[in-house]
Amino acid sequence: MPLYLCNAVKGVIPEGAKAKIAADITDIHCDITGAPRTFVHVFFFEDAPQIPVHGKSIFLFGSIRHGRSAEQKPNMLGRIRASIVAHAGIPLAEVLADTMDVPASWVMEGGDVLPEPGEEAAWLAEHAAAAP
Repeated sequence: MPLYLCNAVKGVIPEGAKAKIAADITDIHCDITGAPRTFVHVFFFEDAPQIPVHGKSIFLFGSIRHGRSAEQKPNMLGRIRASIVAHAGIPLAEVLADTMDVPASWVMEGGDVLPEPGEEAAWLAEHAAAAP
């Protein structure tokens, strides 16, 4: 958690760009939210049975922990869309992005329920101590 799913028309995102976009999404999410990098997951799909929403070339959907502010979410999506545009070389109008808030209690990472936003340090310390 967070989980970002990028559904793109086949071939729109060059193979070499996917790793760059995934790294940018991770950087952007962590920069804005303070979440640990290990929590961020990014997946790309080009063979989905449904083409991206509203005829766009790319639809990015992010499932993020509830508690992010009204300022954080549009900032995050704007920066992520800009990264996709820069690396895929397509117009901004071809990239649609949205997020959905999910309670931390609905998500597990490493077999344990995630902490609420802002409580990551204690959670990580607890899990580092429990690691073999």
